[in-house]
Amino acid sequence: MLKASLSMFLAAGVIASFGALESIAVFSGQAVNPGNEFTTGTVLLNDGPDSAVVTISDMAPGDLTIQPLTISNTGSLTLRYAMTTSATDVDAKGLRDQLELTVRAKTLADCDVEDGAVLYGPAPLSGGAFGSTAQGADPGDRELNAGTNETLCFKVELPVATGNAFQDATTEATFTFDAEQTVNNN
Repeated sequence: MLKASLSMFLAAGVIASFGALESIAVFSGQAVNPGNEFTTGTVLLNDGPDSAVVTISDMAPGDLTIQPLTISNTGSLTLRYAMTTSATDVDAKGLRDQLELTVRAKTLADCDVEDGAVLYGPAPLSGGAFGSTAQGADPGDRELNAGTNETLCFKVELPVATGNAFQDATTEATFTFDAEQTVNNN
């Protein structure tokens, strides 16, 4: 009798297993959408000419020079930029603080005509700056759309009241332009 009960119990277990296998079948489907592509934009700021924008020697009190510098956005995103200046005296005479710098955004082709907005100066060369290198929109920042450019005019002057202490003095300046995207960057 134990054998018959065990056989019936096993038979019931096998039937229950087959029933469970039949109940898990479902219809399914799938769609595949390949080739999705994501590309980031670029912020590319260029300046020209590739050499020093302002070089002048044998300056005398009252001398000045005005030179253009073209700032270009060759990237794919609108950018904003700012400028800072670092000036180092080659000697200990302090010419970097004696020279006066004025930077203008040009609206006409000729830098000798004083038009356009004054971005800096006239003030000491050593402090030359406009805008801010801090992230986000700041007063004085300049904006350029992708594929556009603007001309800045740099005027450097040795004031007529400059005294003998500045004879045979030399300073070197570097103008640095920092750019950032404008989109999603307030």
